[in-house]
Amino acid sequence: MAKSKEKDRLQKTVNISNRRASYEYQFLVKYTAGIMLRGTEIKSIREGNVNLTDGYCTFHGSELFLHQVTISKYSEGTYNNHEPTRDRKLLLNKRELKQLRDKAQEQGVTIIPTRLFINDRGFAKVEIALAKGKKLYDKREDIKERDVKREMARERY
Repeated sequence: MAKSKEKDRLQKTVNISNRRASYEYQFLVKYTAGIMLRGTEIKSIREGNVNLTDGYCTFHGSELFLHQVTISKYSEGTYNNHEPTRDRKLLLNKRELKQLRDKAQEQGVTIIPTRLFINDRGFAKVEIALAKGKKLYDKREDIKERDVKREMARERY
């Protein structure tokens, strides 16, 4: 009985996106990276308790780390529960890390998480993007384009 309740609570597919990032940034290049997680973090991700809004990535030595991403504590966890906002190492190959490091050193470019999902094999992956901040007039243009598309869609129906 307890197992069926747990299966109902866990989602079949997890697809958590950072909608604020697409409003604030223009994406240049996207990469898919694995995440090094601890025990109860994957269970909390499967419940959907993740906040990517304030997240960003930085290099420490030759490794890329994910900062300010909140994975809430697992509800059924014990004293072994994880810290919600700890830094997590991202897993990319050397070529991708070198490309990101070279491009991220440019002025006004940052690395941000855009989407967190679980792949077919059951591993948690994060989609990161090399991004450049938008100006206010860029944001207005995007809003205008979205409104025009919405109006055109309405006229078709």
